[in-house]
Amino acid sequence: MSDICIRTAGRAGRITLTRTKALNALSYDMCLAIDTALRNWREDDAVDLVILDAEGDKAFCAGGDIAELYETGTKGDFEYGRKFWRDEYRLNALIFEYPKPVVSFLRGFTMGGGVGIGCHGSHRIVGETSQIALPECSIGLVPDVGSTLMLALAPGRLGEYLGTTGHRMGPADAILAGFADHLIPIKQWSDLIDMLEASGDPSILESHSETPPEGSLVAMQDAIEADFGGETLGDIQNSLRNSNNDAAADALKLIGRNSPLSMACTVEMLHRLRTPNLTMRKALELEYRFTYRAMEHGDFLEGIRAQIIDKDRNPSWRHQNQDVPAIAVSKMLQPLGADTLIFEED
Repeated sequence: MSDICIRTAGRAGRITLTRTKALNALSYDMCLAIDTALRNWREDDAVDLVILDAEGDKAFCAGGDIAELYETGTKGDFEYGRKFWRDEYRLNALIFEYPKPVVSFLRGFTMGGGVGIGCHGSHRIVGETSQIALPECSIGLVPDVGSTLMLALAPGRLGEYLGTTGHRMGPADAILAGFADHLIPIKQWSDLIDMLEASGDPSILESHSETPPEGSLVAMQDAIEADFGGETLGDIQNSLRNSNNDAAADALKLIGRNSPLSMACTVEMLHRLRTPNLTMRKALELEYRFTYRAMEHGDFLEGIRAQIIDKDRNPSWRHQNQDVPAIAVSKMLQPLGADTLIFEED
């Protein structure tokens, strides 16, 4: 497959995304190829660890390939999208639960579906150019691919802030929020990968890790705690409107572009997930409730039209006045019954 290069090298299983012209956007076939490789290497004693990286300087993976999702959805075919998300989420769980070390090198943009394959491994490496973000609310989705687990576990109310605004995290912010582990200068990556292949030992990464320059979230944490602690999206918006700090004004501008339904569901999902028995599978199952309905009952198709297809940046959201009734949130997140996401092994 020209979009991905899967091979073994020394003690390592190697997965390199090679779809540079599309910023390494993740297609359905790429998901299946990664899933197959990981299942094979899991049982292979010759493979001690897995290394995930990508060609190009701009992006590790800028998200899922939404072109076909839009094309099928606008024709009334919602099953393709449901199949895509179902199998993608199973891959996300496989990476998170993998019994061998998974080392990811996250150069440039890592967004959406890229977070799902790059930020659930055991050793997540960022460099000077790394930008990690969850902009799904801007296209009528919710942060998914297991990201709600990390958002729920992020310090304080950073999860609500990151999930509703799509804030781009540099190296320090990504480490603070739990999306990355180490900052290592990009010029060292090639030699490090050679060493990982030869040794099969990820502990060598520790000695190369550096302290990143301070990010923006540390200075904003007090304001985020004050303004993003409400029970609903409406509570958060009211708090932001009554705050006098620059962070609140910036946040209002960011969320003003996004789907109100998506943001309201994001806030509710994080509140539901913040329990002592949170697991990746619970997060993915809750996310799938939303994405299963996103084309037919949410803002997804309109969000893609406005942002990607027509590029008019003027979406007609279902709740234009930003007031999302609680019943609308409940309907998007109610259990799916026979269609519930399950994680059976093939």
